[in-house]
Amino acid sequence: MTRIRIATMIWCAPLLLAGCGGGGRAEPADANAADPVAAGTARPAAAGTATPSPAPSPARTTAAATSRRDRPLSCAADIGAAAAARRVAICRDVSPATRPPCNAANSCAMIDDEIARSCALFDGEGEPMAGCTPPPKSPAAAAAVVQRYYAALNAGDYDTAWQQWGDDGRPGQTRAAFERGFAHTRTTRVTIGTLPPGDGAAGSLYQPVPVTVEATLDDGRRQRFRGEYVVRRVNDVDGASPGQLRWHIDSARLKLVG
Repeated sequence: MTRIRIATMIWCAPLLLAGCGGGGRAEPADANAADPVAAGTARPAAAGTATPSPAPSPARTTAAATSRRDRPLSCAADIGAAAAARRVAICRDVSPATRPPCNAANSCAMIDDEIARSCALFDGEGEPMAGCTPPPKSPAAAAAVVQRYYAALNAGDYDTAWQQWGDDGRPGQTRAAFERGFAHTRTTRVTIGTLPPGDGAAGSLYQPVPVTVEATLDDGRRQRFRGEYVVRRVNDVDGASPGQLRWHIDSARLKLVG
């Protein structure tokens, strides 16, 4: 495949907030309520898989994942060399960027993020590229952002997780504070519920993504959260930047339920 356009790589809140604002979408009155996790409880950090309905195939859960890794878990170590090689081949076929993201030594989330970035960048330019599944504007592609977010956290790839919030990361939080927020969680598992209809406003598409998150802390305690992410992208591609062409987390609102 030949692509003549060269694109720059682009990438609420900590994983489990009762509510975190962000982006331009109006939030409910309690969207900035106190974080139930931060109030005396270690904040969950690592991530498992999501099972959306509908949604793309979830990233594989790594049972041995912990929040204390010297480097992100490689895709080859996560899903095996052969499966990682297939994912890398798709990445190299669709990506107009240099090759570092499309490497089995990176996390699967980073590779998937580059695939999604590239598919969104060239959406609408001729025939859809092979490997761009689900379609870049679809609700399933929106849900995949939340899946990648958790997969990146599970792999200890906080850069990729951070960039699921957009070009500048999670609004109102530094990159270092974001990573520190996940220091004491061993694993989490996220399940994505049935996706409701999305909506559009002010030239953007918004897709609610309902989730249930189960976290296991370092001391063995378990927590469960329920709530919703809202994922956003621009609706009109004309004049949009690469970062605006792709889905990113706009806000999150989760509540401790057990």
